[in-house]
Formats: sequence, structure tokens, C-alpha cells
Amino acid sequence: MRLTKSTDIALRIAMRLAVTDDAGDSAAPTTREVAGAVGVPYTHAAKVVSRLQHLGVVEARRGRGGGLALTTAGRGRSVGRLLRELEGTGDVVGCEDEPPCPLRGACRLRGALREAQEAFFATLDPLTIEDLTGPPTGPVLLSLTTRPEH
Repeated sequence: MRLTKSTDIALRIAMRLAVTDDAGDSAAPTTREVAGAVGVPYTHAAKVVSRLQHLGVVEARRGRGGGLALTTAGRGRSVGRLLRELEGTGDVVGCEDEPPCPLRGACRLRGALREAQEAFFATLDPLTIEDLTGPPTGPVLLSLTTRPEH
């Protein structure tokens, strides 16, 4: 199973915000600053931040003194749960795509892949965003500075 680019960006942003909060920085980073630090285009980061806000993982404050912060719920969010929310739990394969698979009514693969997908998520259920930022990852995340947008 491969995560979408959007989910990858969401995890990187959440992890970066977790260590930013831990570092006690007085100024919350902007979406543009976080996008630069994790190496993604601002437009992609803005869409992902909006989704993370909707899920209650990130808080965005506008204006002077504004910026992004990981919410308490976001910090303790299960990685497995977050991935389910971001990726959805639909089929791994396109059984119902056009044209639909002729085996879809009697296929055992679809169920096996669904079980494998759930096992993937379940393996990540005990981990939280905060767990992902322990050493050696946290110091590396803190060392990332804003890079020019590509």
C-alpha cells in the first residue's frame, strides 16, 4: 500500500508542528514556512493544512501573532486513525472501476486486500504524532529551515 502525496505531506506537517511546539518557539510558523521546511509547494501545504484543521489536528490563527499549531488532540492522534481519515478505507484495487472487474462478484482477493489494509492501519494505531517525533527524528525536524519553493 502506498500513501497519497497529500497524506505524506499531512504527516510531515503534523510532525514538524509537534517539534516546533516542543521547542517553545514564541512565533507559530506560517503555512508558507512549514511548507518550505518540509519541502513541499505552498499550494499543496495550504490544502493539507485546511484538511488537518477540519480534522481537528491543526489550529491556524490569522493575523499578527498568527500561525499554525498542532492541537492537543492532534498531538495525541493515533497515526492509524489519522491515516484512515486521510486515505479513507475504500478498496485498494479498482474492482468497480470502468470497466468493472469481471471477477468482482466471486473474488477472494478483494477481501484479502481489505484485511491487509486494515492490518496496515492497525499496526499504526498505537503510535501517536508525538511518538513519531522522538529522537532521532525530532532534532532533524527542528533543523529543517525554510527552503525556496520548488
